[in-house]
Amino acid sequence: MEKRIDFTSGRIVGPLLKFAGPVLLALFLQAMYGAVDLLIVGKFASSADVSAVSTGSQIMMTITNILSSLCMGMTILLGQKIGEKRAEEGGRIVGSGLVMFLTVGIVLSFVLPFLAPQLAGIMHAPEAAYDLTVQYIRICGGGAVVIIAYNLIGGIFRGLGDSNTPLVTVLIACIFNIAGDLTLVAGFHMGTAGAAIATVAAQLISVVISYILISKKTLPFEFRRKMVRWDGRIIRRILILGTPIAVQDFLVGVSFLVILAIVNSIGLTESAGVGVAEKVCAFIMLVPSAFMQSMSAFVAQNRGAGKMDRAMKGFRSAVGISFAFGALMFYLAFFHGDLLSGIFSKDRQVILASADYLKAYAVDCLLTCFLFCFIGFYNGMGKTSFVMMQGILGAFAVRVPVSYLMSRQTPVSLFHIGLATPCSTAVQITLCFIYLWLLRRPGRATSGRSFL
Repeated sequence: MEKRIDFTSGRIVGPLLKFAGPVLLALFLQAMYGAVDLLIVGKFASSADVSAVSTGSQIMMTITNILSSLCMGMTILLGQKIGEKRAEEGGRIVGSGLVMFLTVGIVLSFVLPFLAPQLAGIMHAPEAAYDLTVQYIRICGGGAVVIIAYNLIGGIFRGLGDSNTPLVTVLIACIFNIAGDLTLVAGFHMGTAGAAIATVAAQLISVVISYILISKKTLPFEFRRKMVRWDGRIIRRILILGTPIAVQDFLVGVSFLVILAIVNSIGLTESAGVGVAEKVCAFIMLVPSAFMQSMSAFVAQNRGAGKMDRAMKGFRSAVGISFAFGALMFYLAFFHGDLLSGIFSKDRQVILASADYLKAYAVDCLLTCFLFCFIGFYNGMGKTSFVMMQGILGAFAVRVPVSYLMSRQTPVSLFHIGLATPCSTAVQITLCFIYLWLLRRPGRATSGRSFL
């Protein structure tokens, strides 16, 4: 593959930035993908529609993140084989992964529409937005197989050191999603339903066009139709690597859903405000998220090549670059949250509620540069069980209890509820440093495969 990056030799920062750049752009477009729905709905529909799209998209994002995390198992496995110079095994890995994930997608396409009322009820969707929330989940849930295929493309090519192909995939989806939202929501005034239809249709078009483009690429391994089969050994390995990440993302996602449910029970304005803030957060967290994905690919290849000193140097470089951007995002979110929130809503009360919540996320911007790079590092090393445990502890030992306790205070402050997130991040960073110290303590090798 002409654009595949070899992370195991030469400079570190240059290739890392070259890989992270397209990842960042892809994440930006992905954030735009979700933001456009809320932006157009906020301008051309009601607060009930904003709340419904916010709650429904949060549920679908949680499900999508779980599936993307399972795909990370394949990303890590492919990266390790590339680093070990055993790329010929890639065809069997991709073939088995396709069978497994598409099977899961077909099952979810039937299950999610059926469970939509229960999911909306669990989220305490405000009464005025309940039916609309159910509608959103049913439409997007029915397209689960498309959503999986869309995310699977990115997982495969990032494992090969190619971050450009996932960028093209997201770009196509973003363009068609904007066109769909403008047509269905702004043009035909279909509100929540229009946003959901545009989302699924855009991803379907992206998958079809991306498949045509990918079929013309030269892969670093042979891939034939007979390789698309259920290989228990490979699938077991993908699940061993991906399941802990998926469990962690699921439970972390649940913790954020719990916070949203707590806020939903307060009122419609607060619900819509947090929904707007979450869309803003998708942008202010872009750089650390990009380095988290890049770290996984970078470290996986160097682990396969037995170059752990190089992996650590890459980690330190990623943290430094990420922190510089984090400081900028802190300033924007803390002092200008109302301006950022005003992009997505015309309701002054919703904007003020969102800005209040964003101040807490501003604090988190200074911490995620460490946490996200740590997560990418440990994922690339295959230490996904630790990633799962620290994520669960942060979510349910800190984030959920703190947010609940803050919601019981009078008067209720979204800023105080939001502080649960940076509190959780601080605890998780501490756990990551402790784990790194344990791994590098005397008696363990500090280079080569034996480091972890």
